[in-house]
Amino acid sequence: MSHNISDFQKQVLDNINRMGQDRDLKGFSNIWQRETSKYNYVLNYSWMGRPIIQFPQDVFAMQEIIWNVQPDLIIETGIAHGGSLIMSASILAMLDHCDAVKSDTPFLPQSSRRKVLGIDIDIRSHNREAIESHPMSHFIKMIQGSSTDSDIIAQVHEYAANHERILICLDSNHTHDHVLAELEAYAPLTSINSYCVVFDTAIEDMPDEMFPDRPWGKGNNPKTAVREYLRRLQETEQKANDGDRLFFEIDKTIDNKLLITSSPDGYLKRIRHI
Repeated sequence: MSHNISDFQKQVLDNINRMGQDRDLKGFSNIWQRETSKYNYVLNYSWMGRPIIQFPQDVFAMQEIIWNVQPDLIIETGIAHGGSLIMSASILAMLDHCDAVKSDTPFLPQSSRRKVLGIDIDIRSHNREAIESHPMSHFIKMIQGSSTDSDIIAQVHEYAANHERILICLDSNHTHDHVLAELEAYAPLTSINSYCVVFDTAIEDMPDEMFPDRPWGKGNNPKTAVREYLRRLQETEQKANDGDRLFFEIDKTIDNKLLITSSPDGYLKRIRHI
């Protein structure tokens, strides 16, 4: 193992690329994910006291993305118990702390320009109370309503207009039509070199019997919505909110690094169209 950071990073990238080409390893990862789902594995984890309902690998990927993107706004659809909001808020707090250290100024959470905006059709009163009483609450704003309702979309866009670097996370209703509508509504807010992360694309790769009481399943899920949305972007010249042509690529490096993820092909990086 090299002690030179540049050589170390090259070694890591080589490891990731080799894992991505290992079909047996990827197949084993899919089997592991399928088998652990019988036990609701994703329910086992929390972030700063709130259930986060994500694979630890995806949580780790998100903190890396937030650190690299340095957003001043993270928009999340789907709140549940609030663990993801708390996690995003805590990383934003660390970014603020780092900025304060660099500039030798006080770190004042109440005055932070960085925010997490959560949208959910039903924010349960006990969850709202727990989130609003959490030490990270200064970084969090919540909106109750359907993420695909025109009034809610307008509120989100109005709020986003006051921010410069935006990261999107879609994790609410997992049907094709709903996720596609969310992508149409919120993906254009994604900043250049930031991400629109679509969770639970793995539904497409799991057996149908895993979702007997859900309206989604194989052929009707976030991954099919991502495919349709990217197809539409290729066929049209849609503009992002910043006026540039909207273009995303699937960041396969993240998939290959994680191996176990709820979001294969769901880490969409906005790149500048050439």
